[in-house]
Amino acid sequence: MRMLALLLCFMFSLSAAFYFHVAEREEKCIIEDIPSDTWITGTFKVQQWDTGRQDFFDSAPGLGMFVTITTYNDEVLLSKLYGAQGTFYFASHSPGEHMICLESNSTQHVSFGGSKLRIHLDIRVGEHDLDAAIAQAKDKVNKVTFKLEHLIEQIEQILKEQNYQRAREEIFRMTSEDTNNNVLWWAFTQILIFILVGIFQMKHLKNFFIAKKLV
Repeated sequence: MRMLALLLCFMFSLSAAFYFHVAEREEKCIIEDIPSDTWITGTFKVQQWDTGRQDFFDSAPGLGMFVTITTYNDEVLLSKLYGAQGTFYFASHSPGEHMICLESNSTQHVSFGGSKLRIHLDIRVGEHDLDAAIAQAKDKVNKVTFKLEHLIEQIEQILKEQNYQRAREEIFRMTSEDTNNNVLWWAFTQILIFILVGIFQMKHLKNFFIAKKLV
């Protein structure tokens, strides 16, 4: 039971669904920390603010979203124009932060009223489209097989995520140890400087008193 709860927590952490508000021609970016060789699936839907009904409804015809995916070293993994709703896919080639940016396709010459937009975004890490595979299955055995394969993929992704976090913890530990050693050596250096300055001042004062024949 405890193992099942832990697995469910990890499965929940591999998926993030939320929405946010943007203005036309405003770019919003989400940073995802992703392990290497990981498949990412993102689904979005754009709604437009209706001033008459004071609520968000389906966007106007022609409104689309530019989706751009870049890595921490500015490598572009995806740059594509979608409609008001769509699904994008990409695979990470190296571990680290990946930036997912969305921007409406309105320009200075083509505008959709300058209204506020609501973007619903669902990002799934390390998951393939299971529903489509199940829909093609004709018997219960195939459905169970697809579900088991999907569960195995999720477990592999959890292990990959754990290994990635261990690697990050190791880097953080090494950085902390180096920082502590540097602080310790700097403290020793300061003490040595204070001792040398004290000796120099005492010698200088002694020579001064001798020169003035005070001692």
